[in-house]
Amino acid sequence: MKFAAVLLTGILLAGCQRGGIENKEAVRQGVIDYLAGRDLNVASMNIEVTSVTFKGDEADAAVSFTPRGAAGGGQGMSMRYLLERQGNRWVVKSRSDSGADPHGTMPPPSAPAGEMPPGHPPVPGSGQK
Repeated sequence: MKFAAVLLTGILLAGCQRGGIENKEAVRQGVIDYLAGRDLNVASMNIEVTSVTFKGDEADAAVSFTPRGAAGGGQGMSMRYLLERQGNRWVVKSRSDSGADPHGTMPPPSAPAGEMPPGHPPVPGSGQK
C-alpha cells in the first residue's frame, strides 16, 4: 500500500513539473532568450505574449513588441513563434511575421503597368478606348 502511495505521488509531481511551464510567462522567457542570443537589446522592448496555444511539447505564440519609453507608446509589431519544450524551458523553433505588412504598402496590381483591368471604363487622356 505504501509503495502505491509513493508511486502515485511521484507521478503527480512529475506531471506538475511538466505542466509548470505551460504559461505565457515561460513562453515569453523563451522568446527573450531567443532574441538575446541574437544580440538584440531586449531591455529596450516591451515584450508581451498576446496568445499562446500548447500542443504537447510545442507552443504556438503570438508576441507583441513595442519600444520602451517611446512617446505615445511608439509603433509596435507582432510576430508568431513556434517553441519546443526542452526540459523545463521553451526554445524557439521557428518564427514568422503576423501576416500584416508593417510598412503599409499596397499589394502589387493584378494588371500589367499602364493597363486597366478588363471591363474598366476608358480613362480620359490615357489613349485607351
